[in-house]
Amino acid sequence: MKIFILIGIALVFYLLRANVMAAPILKIGDDAPTFTLPDSQGNQVSLSDYKSKWVVLYFYPKDDTPGCTKEACQFRDDFKTLEALGAKVIGVSIDDSFSHKKFAEKYNLPFPLLSDTSGDVANSYGALNNFLVIKLAKRYTYLISPQGKIAKIYLSVDTSKHSQEIIEDLKILKLKNLNQE
Repeated sequence: MKIFILIGIALVFYLLRANVMAAPILKIGDDAPTFTLPDSQGNQVSLSDYKSKWVVLYFYPKDDTPGCTKEACQFRDDFKTLEALGAKVIGVSIDDSFSHKKFAEKYNLPFPLLSDTSGDVANSYGALNNFLVIKLAKRYTYLISPQGKIAKIYLSVDTSKHSQEIIEDLKILKLKNLNQE
């Protein structure tokens, strides 16, 4: 019996170690990793499509789950404010385009949800939980400047007020950007 417990503990440590080692560490000022992924309609969307715009790139674990729904609906409710600040919202998860389509239609989401079924993009942002056969995006958000640089990183997200936090930070960052020009 002890051998099974030891094997189980070793397996858990191996999975956690593999997950931690795979995640790159992005810093403010780094170039945002580029990507091209399908949206809920099957159209290819690239980060370069948003050149010279602020981008709220948020990763989330799973369509139509309580926390992910709350976060998406907050972005939906604050969408006009974010757009008025010059920001585009993009959601990314490991779910497929069909799942994204149902989720977006159910909650009237006005922004693209991108399918990263391989987890490659989430991994390039350090936002992938990879437990061998189970992959989920971590709830991370990156605010990307119009120059394509990481301007702000959110690794601890409260879904009920995250979009408001981004709005406040975006106001500060835009003012800072204007003062530097």
